[in-house]
Amino acid sequence: MKNQSIDHLLEIMRKLRGPEGCPWDREQTIESLKSSLIEETYEVVDAMESGNREDLCEELGDLLLQVVFQAQICAEEGSFTFDDVAQGIADKLVRRHPHVFADTEADTSDDVIRNWEKIKKTEKGGGTPRSLVDGIPRHLPALAKAHLVQKRVARIGFEWDEIGGVIAKLEEELAEVKKAMADQDVAAIREELGDLLFSTVNLNRYLGHESEELLNENIGKFMRRFQAVETRLQAEKRDPESCSIDELEAVWMAVKADENQSRTGSELTSISGIRHHDARK
Repeated sequence: MKNQSIDHLLEIMRKLRGPEGCPWDREQTIESLKSSLIEETYEVVDAMESGNREDLCEELGDLLLQVVFQAQICAEEGSFTFDDVAQGIADKLVRRHPHVFADTEADTSDDVIRNWEKIKKTEKGGGTPRSLVDGIPRHLPALAKAHLVQKRVARIGFEWDEIGGVIAKLEEELAEVKKAMADQDVAAIREELGDLLFSTVNLNRYLGHESEELLNENIGKFMRRFQAVETRLQAEKRDPESCSIDELEAVWMAVKADENQSRTGSELTSISGIRHHDARK
């Protein structure tokens, strides 16, 4: 028996796309919905990070709309329906979890991942195993794509034994960038900078961090500090554009110092609170 809420949503979409429906909805195509899908996905991520479950519920609904919208367009084409989408993912989940739905054993998460990858490699190639790095989204942001490629190959042991090797590789790539710059070889500089970025992502991954998240956090920090610089200069009736680089750097360092002092004060307060709490025991 189908879920009534899903049936209701599907019926609404059919009506919106129907002859008496919404002109805008009827005009949309798979191609025109691409940007909306990407935007809604990032809004879901923002809601996840905010910790606000009401926002997350709403944004997941917006994302579900994109699935329903595209499925309706494809149903009109005769390609597939929403039921096909739902049945396809249900079948895939059962197929890729033989340790739950069949008699395969998997005692740890690593066992699950190894089984998952073996199954994936044979799913779309008949008897020909798929490459371990097949199926990585072409439009995935570059840092996230690099992380995913490295993560996949690491699963079969294509990985440094210890972090010293990761750091040595990073230093090697930086040395090659410097050499290419000294040689004034534009093509080599471009290639070596790419290698340096890839190795940096690998170090982040090895340490358990997502490069996309780290860079976004750093961008946020830079923007926050630069806005503080602008605020200070405006308070002093100074125009940022008319300041020298030394003047801007001086204000920047002052902002950093205040930020660090504020952080240290918060840490001391926290430590003090812990001590007081312990003293009451």
